[in-house]
Amino acid sequence: MAITSANQLELLQTAEAVAREKMIDPALVIEAMEESLARAAKSRYGAEMDIRVSIDRKTGRATFTRVRTVVADEELENYQAEFTVEQAKQYMENPEIGATFSEEVPPVEMGRIAAQSAKQVILQKVREAERDRQFEEFKDRVGTIINGQVKREEYGNVIVDVGTGEAILRRNEKIGRESYRPNDRIRCYVKDVRRETRGPQIFLSRTAPEFMAELFKMEVPEIYDGVIEIKAVARDPGSRAKIAVISYDNSIDPVGACVGMRGSRVQAVVNELQGEKIDIIPWNEDQPTFLVNALQPAEVSKVVLDEEAGKIEVVVPDEQLSLAIGRRGQNVRLASQLTNLDIDIMTEAEESERRQKEFAERTALFMETLDLDEFFAQLLVSEGFTSLEEVAYVELDELLVIDGVDEGTAQELQTRAREFLEAQAAKALENARAMGAEDGLIAFEGLTAQMVEALAEDGVKSLEDFATCADWELAGGWTTVDGQRIKDDGSLEKFGLSLEEAQDMVMTARIMLGWVDPEELVADAAEGDDGDDATTEEAEA
Repeated sequence: MAITSANQLELLQTAEAVAREKMIDPALVIEAMEESLARAAKSRYGAEMDIRVSIDRKTGRATFTRVRTVVADEELENYQAEFTVEQAKQYMENPEIGATFSEEVPPVEMGRIAAQSAKQVILQKVREAERDRQFEEFKDRVGTIINGQVKREEYGNVIVDVGTGEAILRRNEKIGRESYRPNDRIRCYVKDVRRETRGPQIFLSRTAPEFMAELFKMEVPEIYDGVIEIKAVARDPGSRAKIAVISYDNSIDPVGACVGMRGSRVQAVVNELQGEKIDIIPWNEDQPTFLVNALQPAEVSKVVLDEEAGKIEVVVPDEQLSLAIGRRGQNVRLASQLTNLDIDIMTEAEESERRQKEFAERTALFMETLDLDEFFAQLLVSEGFTSLEEVAYVELDELLVIDGVDEGTAQELQTRAREFLEAQAAKALENARAMGAEDGLIAFEGLTAQMVEALAEDGVKSLEDFATCADWELAGGWTTVDGQRIKDDGSLEKFGLSLEEAQDMVMTARIMLGWVDPEELVADAAEGDDGDDATTEEAEA
């Protein structure tokens, strides 16, 4: 096949037809044709030649051009596509290295093999263009709901026709045991779109919490308009869900707006989710109050929050325990996901028993260490004293408010407490030295003798060892693995050391050892502040 005037127009017509069918830019098809013709020409003139083809977008005329580049004498390798400055003077005036010389060459006759190769190039380019178009179309639809038609099911995964491509709904993203037949209409959440060698992969979900949030946005105009905001969603797909909402208009009840007249709005979402029961909960900035709402329909007697550990204790009446936990722990699990807190539920009887146990332990501590009778020790505990440190270093006036305690008695209590603590510190220091603790660590400001002993037990015996520690290794922390929060014990956690305090102490040790330049830290902090300011200004702009 030669590119003659008889089929020049046919080239453009073919390009238009393919582009229209595949919904891509005709220019991409013509570029693919140019590349395929250039490849065929190279097979005719020689693979080492730099042959380029240009198709006129108006007439369809294909121009074949041989291109040669001027290179330095020592860099000349390909004699067919390169030439030296001296050689170039025959064709060009004042040639410079890097310049190119083009000359038209006769069109080629394409044999069967060359024509087949050109066809493959064009098809490959068209496929790539089609994939790029699909990716560009769907990458911006991540986080939205899409309607499609079921094409087939493969090993439990549903292949969905989404108009200009195929998407996949994996079996673990389906609700319960729902099944689909070919041509069924389906509504899904676009969870992810990835560019892969075989084309864009569109991953759908019906179990994602965001799917429920988007469904409510479609059913509740106030959410779509931003008057009501969905703050958190927790789901047990196909069974039960909790959704927390807040209204920015005092005249609108967020829960009532989401429920709708006679439950019409929430029922539309329930029907789409295969009958999944939905609890709509008012959001509250106060975490304990929000948790009380999240544990509905169970009643809560008391909430104790430990913000540092991200843990919360909930006390419920004895008869409400099973309701608060829910079937197979469903209610408390969803409440935990909604609040992002670990929830420990106990009954009033269990909490009372624990308080009595703590009271007895503290009473025994004061009786043993301060040589007090039981009544006097109980008085101290009743007034809120929980440790010897509190008794030893509290203001004297706080001891004088206890019935029967005068100034002399208060001073005696503090003297006994301090003597006991000093004896404990001396013993701890002796044990630490016996385990190999060095003077540099012992003298480090902020570490007590008991802390040094605890560090030595964990193998931290020098200031260098201490400086290599991570903050969580000292203060403890929490790690999330497969959705479960796992406790990481810290060497100094029992002393109430916070992560911030641990960070400061480790950094101080590194500065003392010369590992870190304090001026660089100040400069980095200043740059960070400037970056934050710039980000804020950009956001405001």
